[in-house]
Amino acid sequence: MSKQHTSVRSYGVLLHEGRVALVRSSNPRHTPPLWWLPGGGIDFGEAPEDTLVREFLEETGLEVRDPQLLGVTSDIRRRDNGDRIHTVRILFTVQLAGGELSHEVHGTTDHAAWFDLATLESVNIADYARAAIHSAEAK
Repeated sequence: MSKQHTSVRSYGVLLHEGRVALVRSSNPRHTPPLWWLPGGGIDFGEAPEDTLVREFLEETGLEVRDPQLLGVTSDIRRRDNGDRIHTVRILFTVQLAGGELSHEVHGTTDHAAWFDLATLESVNIADYARAAIHSAEAK
């Protein structure tokens, strides 16, 4: 019997010098590789902004500050095992505060990179992330 699950997550759009920071899915089934915004699941009792700062550092090595709410999205999808997952994404814009770009090891992402905003159309980016980047650019 399939299960249903809700996951609440925080993600950040970091625009800096005409570029955006993205992370690549470590799932080998994503061909071409799928990129999305740094972020992740909110731990029990954790503020969404704190999740964002923690996850950004874990996935990219970059320190961010000043999270500003950009929006909230949600979708429902079916996993390979038949389970349905309802993902709620709290999206923020953030500012670069320091750190050196590095890659997460043994996580849901395996590579972090800067992408020029002018070349994003040729990159396989998750729909929610592409929409959030466009919203952040319009601000």
